[in-house]
Amino acid sequence: MSTGRSNRSAKTDFPEAGGSDRQWRRPERTERGETINFRLKELLGSVLRLNSSRLDMLDLKIIHRSLKEMRYAFRVFKPYRHRRKVSVFGSARLPSGTPLYDLARQFSKLLSEQGFMVITGAGDGIMRAANEGAGRENSFGVNILLPFEQEANPAIVDDPKLITFKYFFTRKLFFARESHASAVFPGGFGTHDECFEILTLLQTGKNNPHPVVMLDVPGGTYWRKWERFLQEDMVATKLISPEDLNLFRIVDSAEAAVKEIAGFYRTYHSCRFVKGRLVLRLQHPIAPAQVDQINEQLGHLYPGGKVQQRSALPEEADEPELLALPRLVVPYDRRSAGNLRQLIDLVNAMPAAASTAPPA
Repeated sequence: MSTGRSNRSAKTDFPEAGGSDRQWRRPERTERGETINFRLKELLGSVLRLNSSRLDMLDLKIIHRSLKEMRYAFRVFKPYRHRRKVSVFGSARLPSGTPLYDLARQFSKLLSEQGFMVITGAGDGIMRAANEGAGRENSFGVNILLPFEQEANPAIVDDPKLITFKYFFTRKLFFARESHASAVFPGGFGTHDECFEILTLLQTGKNNPHPVVMLDVPGGTYWRKWERFLQEDMVATKLISPEDLNLFRIVDSAEAAVKEIAGFYRTYHSCRFVKGRLVLRLQHPIAPAQVDQINEQLGHLYPGGKVQQRSALPEEADEPELLALPRLVVPYDRRSAGNLRQLIDLVNAMPAAASTAPPA
């Protein structure tokens, strides 16, 4: 998967769209000059070709259900695309009043005060604490139909931003696709599944760079033991690279976690690839001397050329709302997300330069 537990509602089918959703839409331009209608035509062709594929009924049911889930979830998230969101993972079995529960609640409250929304699995424990802390207006819940353990928590149940999935793979797609950061609290198999999914997508470049924070209470050893396992049993045996440890941060307070997430977007805004070049879009320009500093300190990580600051590339005209942002064009070979994180951290640590237009 590239760019994603609860059960209160017995609904297994998603509400059908209103009349306007059933009408053929007017052409809408997207990247590479495509139109929405063209892409829908391609999608319809793929569906029609299933008739000649001789698939089993179960295969067709999986395809049908997955498509319905994704269509509905995309529609729910679309009005909130202008808001940054944080996926919050953690155990469903931690009761209210425990230190970790209180930490999750405080963390999400502080996040919402910074303008972020949260996405949780809509279950109990850490998920409920996060929904409570952020409040309904700043919360999404991506529920999963399970035969045991959890229902949608009271803080998100019956909210229009609660989505129920049958399949874990479609659910995890939206955790990854719609989030701009991930926060992981101690948990069980499900938490580690979600955590390693996010780290794998970052490591392989299948998701855009974003901060991942691992939270524990002061003096807690859960993530420190986990980190030691990575160092001693994965890095030491060359199963992962040392720079892969740059993909996450371990913190022991809500304030530190929010500072890490908000700080990631202090200067860095977003990124995209243009003809093999990585374009980092910035909130504000940096000084020419700072660009030189980047090349001096991190040039060995990008042997294919130098980092350059400039205005939008012609190929970026399909995103007019972002054209005014300054850019860093990076000769990035996509081989080390950990090194890319080093670059973003260095850029974020630099003071803002005077507002002058970058070179074209």
